[in-house]
Amino acid sequence: MERVRQRFVEESLDNALEKRQRHSLKLRRLDGEAEAHLVATACSNPPEGYSRWTLRLLADQIVTLGYVESISHESVRQVLKKTNLSLG
Repeated sequence: MERVRQRFVEESLDNALEKRQRHSLKLRRLDGEAEAHLVATACSNPPEGYSRWTLRLLADQIVTLGYVESISHESVRQVLKKTNLSLG
């Protein structure tokens, strides 16, 4: 509500009532090749000492293999969700 008031004061009533378009620029963390390696890794046997892959382990593995400089476990989850692959 505060933003609407601010837009009314700074711009106009019409602009304050009009919905703004969101200009979200999402950069893809993984290209197609890296996604394929992520999925292949998720389908492989987990590292020794683990019974299954976790999102954080997968993120660390993709960085270790050099496909990206950094990636969050949430980005890994989104890729796996997009490919209908679940861990567990």
